[in-house]
Amino acid sequence: MADKRDYYEVLGVSKGASDAEIKKAYHKLAMKYHPDRNPGDKTAEEKFKEANEAYEILSDPDKKDKYDRFGFAGVDPNFGAGQGGFGGFGGFGNFGGGMGGMGFEDIFDMFGGMGGSRRRSRSGPQKGRDLQKTVTIDFTDALFGCSKQIELTKAVKCKTCGGSGCKPGTQKKTCDQCGGSGQVSQVSNTPFGRFQNITTCPKCGGSGQIVETPCADCGGTGVKKKTVKIKVDIPAGVDTDSIVTVRGQGEPGKNGGPDGDLYIVVNVRPHSTYKRRGNDLYLDLPITFDQAALGAKVQVPGFGESYSYTIAPGTQTGSSFRLKGKGVPDIRTGRKGDLYVKVTVEVPTKLSRKEKKAIEEMAGAIPDSAYPKKSKFDKLKF
Repeated sequence: MADKRDYYEVLGVSKGASDAEIKKAYHKLAMKYHPDRNPGDKTAEEKFKEANEAYEILSDPDKKDKYDRFGFAGVDPNFGAGQGGFGGFGGFGNFGGGMGGMGFEDIFDMFGGMGGSRRRSRSGPQKGRDLQKTVTIDFTDALFGCSKQIELTKAVKCKTCGGSGCKPGTQKKTCDQCGGSGQVSQVSNTPFGRFQNITTCPKCGGSGQIVETPCADCGGTGVKKKTVKIKVDIPAGVDTDSIVTVRGQGEPGKNGGPDGDLYIVVNVRPHSTYKRRGNDLYLDLPITFDQAALGAKVQVPGFGESYSYTIAPGTQTGSSFRLKGKGVPDIRTGRKGDLYVKVTVEVPTKLSRKEKKAIEEMAGAIPDSAYPKKSKFDKLKF
């Protein structure tokens, strides 16, 4: 337990972080260290497991509350076992081995209401496991949104038994060891007297029911692995590392619980011309020498349309202008960012004699004072 890091530290959030901040931090780490992205990397695999464990605790209000109040002892019933006392609870070590093997639930029963708290039974509804999948889309699809069909191998309800795990025509039986509660009690003698310890039933695993005649297709598990096709609607405005949640497309819930969710991690291919920063777009626009010198109406290429803009006379390379509302729509509000265009003046490289002569004549006709930078340079004294 000494090597275990604080769950808030693992996710990189403060203790007062909101549910949304915790979820966002977890998704970022899960995407970074996912085994699919780091095949064979044991360090990444451990960090992935560590992030999953932290999120499992901090995303559950009840577990989070216990962790905030009691640390690891509040969420791990084996915390402090074999350490000659209450483990993480300093000041009670002198009670010795009689309490060394007790978990948090035992201690909480003694000091938090004398038996009023009980471990939550796994016989109740449990949400299914959440899944994650990375999808790569084009730059244009990110701007306008798109639909993608993905393939995913996951656990699905067995069609033969309908997810019950029982052979068709048979039913689950109530566990005779726990009477269907999913829990068994054990009386412990302590320096404070006799106390009742509630643990998960070892026979039914906490479900409260026993499959006596298992389904031949799923072996009594109620689920089978299958590759399925799922249509995913990706909204306009997503960017690399955006997460799209598809409700109910995770793995099946247990005991009537809801199915888990599918988290789509988006990866956007870069564009050959446009660059993106947040919801704003950036473009380098080449113009000719005469357009820069005399001014001109130019066409700025867009996605499926173009925009007219009048270049002022004397425009220099590196000048920029903004087209308001021609950027990327915000994924939440739909409000579009802006398009920033940087002008680059192109100089001709292949000229005929006639064209060279024309430029020479033009150069001779234009005084140095017409060039702002050159006129300033001429005033310098060396």
